[in-house]
Amino acid sequence: MDATLLSRAEGLLPSGDLPHDLSPIGMFMAADIVVKAVMIGLVVAFLVTWTVWLFKTLELAGALSRTRRALAHVSAARTLADARDRVGERGTVARLVAAAEEELDQSEGLAAAGIKERAESRLARLEAAAARRITQGTGVLATIGSTAPFVGLFGTVWGIMNSFIGISEAQTTNLAVVAPGIAEALLATALGLVAAIPAVVIYNHFSRRIAAYRALLGDSSAAILRLLGRDLDRAPAGAFAVAAE
Repeated sequence: MDATLLSRAEGLLPSGDLPHDLSPIGMFMAADIVVKAVMIGLVVAFLVTWTVWLFKTLELAGALSRTRRALAHVSAARTLADARDRVGERGTVARLVAAAEEELDQSEGLAAAGIKERAESRLARLEAAAARRITQGTGVLATIGSTAPFVGLFGTVWGIMNSFIGISEAQTTNLAVVAPGIAEALLATALGLVAAIPAVVIYNHFSRRIAAYRALLGDSSAAILRLLGRDLDRAPAGAFAVAAE
């Protein structure tokens, strides 16, 4: 135990001369190496959370905007070819239109019911792939939100354990001896909450935005399948076989 703290415990220093910096920086510098590592890890987690928030906010905003415009174009189209011209060649909805057209071309002469079923399967796979892409990076938020409080608690337990060791060495329960160590330990818990709370809030926000994006893709797929059905109904007799009853 520090000789100055021992002197304080013995009453050799006035109560106003406690030689310890209880600012966050001072507590960090005086903390045990394990508690320091915990604090640094939590600060890194905090920075990662807000970095993910920035990039995913921009990505989701762009994806939702593009998908809404593309859905409006598909809804206004009369045929798959018209939808392709309106939507263009870039974006998830454009890939959905291209997949439906490709299935239609490859299934010439086959039963219309089978064409719709295979096209629906293709679109569902493309939707799932787009959903996986848009959720990349959000898993780290869930991890931070669920583990950061416990990491901070570990730092707290470790710091308090060191404080009790200091009490044993000093042979005193004087608050001047134990307060700095306990304050350093509790700082780790505070950092854990500072890292976890934004991560949970941001993750839930992104979950709602991603659900909205997936709903738009689902609406786009339904609109494309309707166009496919109309194209099949307009096809010349014999171009596509009638499904056997």
